[in-house]
Amino acid sequence: MAVRAVRGATQLEVDEREHMLERVAELVTEVMTVNGLTVDDFISVIFTSTDDLLSEFPAYAARQLGFSEVPLMCARELEISGSMPRVVRLMAHVENELPRADVTHVYLHGAANLRRDLSRVKSVPDA
Repeated sequence: MAVRAVRGATQLEVDEREHMLERVAELVTEVMTVNGLTVDDFISVIFTSTDDLLSEFPAYAARQLGFSEVPLMCARELEISGSMPRVVRLMAHVENELPRADVTHVYLHGAANLRRDLSRVKSVPDA
């Protein structure tokens, strides 16, 4: 079994707890779906958020999805002038047989603009 890293990000419209939980759950679920993963495939997940997000820990959304035995960590994103606001990023380490080139990194909502250079970006338009 190979170890792979999966990246992703989502942008929130507002810093509200329920919105944070909804967007992060959507991100984690989409990463799992497009890569054929289950919770047991995850080794660890690192979440970062921009300084303007204070309503909830992003990892709490993953805990609600059943990630109770997966090590999760939250951290602050670097404050770079002109960077996109209200963004949660993740980097998950997973056990999977997918070739590295077939891992799908997921960027949702406004965060899809962060990695247009990736050919396998999944973009979900805002409703």
